[in-house]
Amino acid sequence: MSLDKVLAISGKPGLYELKAQTRGGFVAESLADGKKLSVSVRHNVSMLSEIAIYTYTEEVPLKDVFQKIAEKEDGKEAISHKESKAKLEEYFKEILPEYDEDRVYVSDIKKVFQWYNLLIGAGMNDFSVSEKETKEEEVKEEASAKEE
Repeated sequence: MSLDKVLAISGKPGLYELKAQTRGGFVAESLADGKKLSVSVRHNVSMLSEIAIYTYTEEVPLKDVFQKIAEKEDGKEAISHKESKAKLEEYFKEILPEYDEDRVYVSDIKKVFQWYNLLIGAGMNDFSVSEKETKEEEVKEEASAKEE
């Protein structure tokens, strides 16, 4: 499973894996308890692969933040999202020292840790480049090799 198929649905706790598309939306399965859910197009849905964290210089993709946490924790769970505000901010600063403190709120940091721990609990511990990105890079390399 890659982050391309993992969804955050507004109004619904946790994360969901995209299972199938339907005429009026799609079917998702909870990573926490495995229950299936029908989601209509009127729900606000975000793919984790499309989410990024603001820094002072750029936006860092969530997968890169997850990868840094995984490296720090050696592929195991991170601190709980229920820790104090000070602990969460201190830990997040270790992972992403240049994050924009004015635009990244504690609620965002809590979600990052909650989602990371959910993904680790669901057996996902490789946040490196997705298959799609690998193929795109291969195509670019082949194109540049042909130009030379």
